[in-house]
Amino acid sequence: MALHQTVYKIADSTWWQRKGSYARAATRLCYWLATPQRMSRRLELARQRYSSGGWPAVGDLLAAPFAPPAMRPRAGFSYGKWISSYDTLSGADRSAIRRHIAAMPRRPQISVVVPAYQTPARILRETIESVRGQVYPHWELCIVDDASPSSHVTDILREQAALDSRIRWIRRETNGGIAEATNSALALATGEFVALLDHDDLLAERALYEIAAELERHPATDLLFSDEDKVDERGRRSEPYFKPEYSYDLLLGQNLINHLAVYRRALLERVGGLDPSLDGSQDYDLALRAIEAIDPSRIRHIPFVLYHWRQESGGGSFSQRRLEACLRNARMAVRRHLDRMGHSAAKVSEAPLARIWNRVEWPVPDPAPLVTVIVPTRDRAALLRSCMDGLLRKTAYPALEIIVVDNGSVEDDALALLDTLEQDDRVRILRVDGEFNYSALNNLAARQARGDILLLLNNDIEVIADDWLNELVSLAVRPDIGAVGAKLLYGSGKIQHAGVRLGAGSFENGPGIAGHIGLFRSATDPGYFGHLGLTRDVGAVTGACLAIRREVYEAVGGLDDTRLKVAFNDVDLCMKVRQHGLRVVWTPNAVLYHLESASRPSDDRPDTRDRFHRECRFMQASWRGELLNDPFYSPNFDNAAEDFALAWPPRQRTSWERWRNLR
Repeated sequence: MALHQTVYKIADSTWWQRKGSYARAATRLCYWLATPQRMSRRLELARQRYSSGGWPAVGDLLAAPFAPPAMRPRAGFSYGKWISSYDTLSGADRSAIRRHIAAMPRRPQISVVVPAYQTPARILRETIESVRGQVYPHWELCIVDDASPSSHVTDILREQAALDSRIRWIRRETNGGIAEATNSALALATGEFVALLDHDDLLAERALYEIAAELERHPATDLLFSDEDKVDERGRRSEPYFKPEYSYDLLLGQNLINHLAVYRRALLERVGGLDPSLDGSQDYDLALRAIEAIDPSRIRHIPFVLYHWRQESGGGSFSQRRLEACLRNARMAVRRHLDRMGHSAAKVSEAPLARIWNRVEWPVPDPAPLVTVIVPTRDRAALLRSCMDGLLRKTAYPALEIIVVDNGSVEDDALALLDTLEQDDRVRILRVDGEFNYSALNNLAARQARGDILLLLNNDIEVIADDWLNELVSLAVRPDIGAVGAKLLYGSGKIQHAGVRLGAGSFENGPGIAGHIGLFRSATDPGYFGHLGLTRDVGAVTGACLAIRREVYEAVGGLDDTRLKVAFNDVDLCMKVRQHGLRVVWTPNAVLYHLESASRPSDDRPDTRDRFHRECRFMQASWRGELLNDPFYSPNFDNAAEDFALAWPPRQRTSWERWRNLR
């Protein structure tokens, strides 16, 4: 057993809990002494916590190992205990759910559609029983035997239909495959909504209730999807996928909608059911065709595990046996979707770091729009020289103007460098004396920019590959996207920025402000379900490298140069962009080095601390709701812990608790 697992096992013991904080502190000290190789990472994490929430956030980090087990961040190996604590219904829960159902003004009928073929008897019975065991009673099960060679499938369906009149079934005369069989099952459906269930998978007991509860809150919804996990032959659950809210670009990268996917039946009829030519990825294709027909506001994510995807030890599912065919069909589904949407110039390929998923390369317009790169600086000539060398000599993008905003450089080598740079027709130097006000420096340059796209860039950025700006521009020009961020690495090659999660840490008994996703992970790590290797929506991106159309920057008022002179102005900008109805996207396909804050003072110095705390308080006052509820970071994760650690308890209340509190 690994050392960290041993530590957690001891911490869960009765002895540990009785001995209290002194024993825990002593054990933690021993653990730190036994693992000195991690000390530099701990210190850097403490510095990051301070940046997100000041000394209280650092205190939370130091106190976490000594906290009672229920409050401590957990790793994936404790998922079973998390299920027992937060994802297992009690008798009182079931009673509350039934009271809520009885009080619903509308109780939509949900048709559960299942294509079955040669399903092992035990597994088929378990799948059917997971539907019959739903707490929500307003369902029908529409199941089709796709001409199974063995008679037991038909025998079981006949038997189950005799036991429950809500079960409707037919047997096809010929085997047509998953899509054809699903379409036959859809023809049996009479419900207002349709849930898709594979013949060997399981629904959580509360699944259809949570669908109905979400529809009660959002009756105009056309498409719903939930979190999911995997279940083995012994019923053991693992690998939960706690998903973000709907993200179009993430959907292009992976089938975010499955599982559980629930569609308004009228929508399925409008898009024409499933395509048999894409068996294995027919559900992906269906999701893509469905989103083409509806507004994104009519898509809802339910942050509970409502679907258990069975993993047979022998690799028995269609997708496991024919993975390569499924991947080809998945990319074909995305290709056809892009063609239908008029994006035939976009290219679809495997994602470099997550090869079972997809990368979409969007085209840069021809002619390429002018990009104004804004680089604030003060002295530190070596940093600026490296940054400018990357822009002027190592960047392939053809249409650049660079505005270097010199905030009072006095060192001779810096002044000489600025004079040299000014000889290049692509470079302008703005000289601005006075205190360091990052927001004001960028706003001044933005007002003088000629480019249609602004790129906010720190002077401690170093270019790695020459195509980075093409990637950022290809996303920034899309009309539904407001801001784009890049993948930034420390000089060591570890990840420094893979998007920003809102509310990370804590500050003055409230949420923290923000923290970087992917911190210290390997540059080649695809991350949690590919999230470090796929383009996706995020709550915010760092201003160290941020692309934004000039019209958007002006529409939202640019950076706040009065109340956020140094810290969190980039997060605030992204919040305003999203409030403006546009998306904030991070891409792993524009990669640069970032020597973070190498050229500006730390926020924990006595002369900067008061300013930093004022900026934290302003962010809390302005965006508290958003900081508490980042739509792209699951409430099942602990926002005070490292990335993707389970929350104990989850930050989202159950539907029956929310209903009970509204009464």
